[in-house]
Amino acid sequence: MRVPTSSYRLQCRGDVTFDRACELVPYLQDLGISHLYLSPIFTATKGSTHGYDITDPNGIDPAIGGRKGFDMLTASLQRAGLGLIVDIVPNHMAASLENGWWRDVLRHGPKSIYAGHFDIDWSEKLTLPWLGKPREEALAAGELQLCYDPTVGHLQLAHFDNCFPLSEGSAQFVMAQTGGDAGRLQAFSRDVAKMKELLQEQHWQLLYWKDAARHLNYRRFFEVAGLVGIRVEDERVFEDTHRLTIELVRSGQVQGLRIDHIDGLADPKTYLERLRRAVGADTFIVVEKILGSGETLPTDWPVLGTTGYEFISAMADLFVADEGLQKIEAAYATVDNEHSDFATGLRNAKLLMVERNFAGEMARLTRLGKSIFPRASGAEVSSALRELLVAFPVYRTYGYRRALSAADDAVLCMAIEKARARLPAADALDAIGSLLRGEIADDRVVEFRARFQQLSGPVMAKAVEDTLFYRYNRLIAMNEVGGEPAKPPRGVAAFHQAMADRLQRQPYGLSATSTHDTKRGEDARARLYSLSLHPDVWIDGVARWRALNATFRTDLADGPAPEPNIEWMLYQTLAGIWPDDIGQSDTDELKDRFSAFVLKAIREAKLRTDWMEERPEYEKAVLEYAAALLSLQNTDFLSDFRKTLQPFIKLGYLNGLSQLLTKLTAPGIPDIYQGAEGLDFSMVDPDNRRPIDYRAAGAAQVLSPFEKPWATSLKRQIIRSVLRHRNNHPQLFLEGSYHPLEVKGQRSDNLVAFARVHHQEAAITIVPRLVDAAGTGADFWENTAVSIPPRLGGQMRDLLTGQLLVAGDISAAQLFEELPVSFLVTSN
Repeated sequence: MRVPTSSYRLQCRGDVTFDRACELVPYLQDLGISHLYLSPIFTATKGSTHGYDITDPNGIDPAIGGRKGFDMLTASLQRAGLGLIVDIVPNHMAASLENGWWRDVLRHGPKSIYAGHFDIDWSEKLTLPWLGKPREEALAAGELQLCYDPTVGHLQLAHFDNCFPLSEGSAQFVMAQTGGDAGRLQAFSRDVAKMKELLQEQHWQLLYWKDAARHLNYRRFFEVAGLVGIRVEDERVFEDTHRLTIELVRSGQVQGLRIDHIDGLADPKTYLERLRRAVGADTFIVVEKILGSGETLPTDWPVLGTTGYEFISAMADLFVADEGLQKIEAAYATVDNEHSDFATGLRNAKLLMVERNFAGEMARLTRLGKSIFPRASGAEVSSALRELLVAFPVYRTYGYRRALSAADDAVLCMAIEKARARLPAADALDAIGSLLRGEIADDRVVEFRARFQQLSGPVMAKAVEDTLFYRYNRLIAMNEVGGEPAKPPRGVAAFHQAMADRLQRQPYGLSATSTHDTKRGEDARARLYSLSLHPDVWIDGVARWRALNATFRTDLADGPAPEPNIEWMLYQTLAGIWPDDIGQSDTDELKDRFSAFVLKAIREAKLRTDWMEERPEYEKAVLEYAAALLSLQNTDFLSDFRKTLQPFIKLGYLNGLSQLLTKLTAPGIPDIYQGAEGLDFSMVDPDNRRPIDYRAAGAAQVLSPFEKPWATSLKRQIIRSVLRHRNNHPQLFLEGSYHPLEVKGQRSDNLVAFARVHHQEAAITIVPRLVDAAGTGADFWENTAVSIPPRLGGQMRDLLTGQLLVAGDISAAQLFEELPVSFLVTSN
């Protein structure tokens, strides 16, 4: 197996086509990248911005260059010696009329050859939540019109731009009535009684889109009704959906696979075993999997690791100051006591998901549980399910047709005991526990286990990542995918332990700091970590800014807009994306980006507006406040904000460089998100999919550390130097042991130092943490030194500066004399 030494993620779609990727190959080669890592390349819905809404898993999307463009790209990569990792999506497809399989199911219903491909409950007609109003109103308004499409050769029902295929029998009836004449079809469409009869004859039923949460008979991707779950646990479905993927791997064009949302599958282990057999032992495979606290990747999965969200959490442990965080927490509690309690917020968010957003899935599970235990009431089963889902500490367990592992059984026991404390009677809870352990042999039990596990993950994800992380705004840099923002940062010793565990459990897992799913870019997060170093400066600043901008708040019937909690979040968000030298053009761009984020954030919070129930008056008030912050007429605020932010900007650069070098050299495969080799101050998608200016990101000039734009240039220099060293010494980083190094002196807690060792080779990473930007020179470091054992090499060279050093106690002041980070390698 050719294990990557690094990967570079490109988001195909938009301006990133295969032609554009071909142009970037020399750039990536020069940067030292070993593998290009592409977002899904398969045919997706027209205009897709991400590619996860696949309509044909066996076609390469013409929008990004099709098969011809893909072949050109892979040939270019092979000539340059680069490998290719492709993101595949086994959990879902687009529930779109562009999807030929889906259209066939709409036309033929349960008798369609593809009916079993999708996870549909055929006890009722297929539900289609496409209407903008209730069905009766849509009919009365004449929004449903019959039409004949000669290109497909049969009648369809049009709802604006969407044309639904009619069942064969009903289409024949209408043709007999109208002869396919446009005028007569229009007259038929105006007859509400006839149209109701016609709709009764379909294999599907149109719904008001707002009814999807409580009434949907197909499994969705999370709560996205436009993405339908597929039954990849069925071997025939696996073969039909993976034909092209397997071909591309066996042809040698693809060397690695990234598996999207592995937790969405009914039986991940069997799926991965089947995939491994199909693509062979030499294919690099990682899975998108969010690991909870203390959770590890199942050891019996034939994969190399995860996509690396847990590495981001390790960075927060290093670069957030606990004492400063406590001060911020105390100030935040006085601003908004309601949302400062994370545990209460988590329960409330999970309850919202269970009782509203996933009400349909809950009802289905309740019916299934009651059918297995007919003596239990529906209310008892529903209450037990609700409390168990709310109590679940991780995304899911992995029982299907086998017993739970010891680790999963421990998770289930923990959740049951926590749920038991809130239930007056626990009989239904214990019964559900027996089902989830697989103690009863029944096909309904297999289905129950699968559906519970396919629901617990979405409940957790939507409650935490897409609700609570927009409500709990203490320090938003810690609100990251896979993060646990309420826990205190654990410091250097815990980081070393995490890296030692990582080397043992998944040395080939990806190490990410920015992805297409992160809430903010790695440099924005690094800057926001620094707020914990000078908490009083930040807290006082927020108080001043709230007072300066008080006239922009709007008093609504239910309170001020924005409320204090949202203001607290807005100032942090703005700090994270603030340009170093802001000008007119920067302000204009910033306004657009900031406004788009703010709207998404307040809807995701689901407090005073929501994607399901928008409140225009509130949204308008918050957006006007956000716009006023960046108005050029708001001079007092802009001047104060800019001045206050300066030390945090510099501290953020230092954090970012420390974070970068750590990622490049710690156990795992460093993964670089598109453009993040420059400075990544992006916000959550779609902001993090903006076009990248590679001329700026690739600037090769060498600048001294404190020239502008020193961080951009230095960041790329570090990546280029270290990745080339990794390529020349792959076993050192892929197989090398991990050794924390002793740090002595006054500032010992402000350094992270570790060695990677393989036989006679050694590489040492030394980076600062929690430093004061006002004094990072010799006076700051005083007598602080890193102790390097002579056995690692008598003389070493700093790869980044060329400085030669002798093993022993090396002072931090000497190490950082030229650059703020140090990477020592065995001197030849």
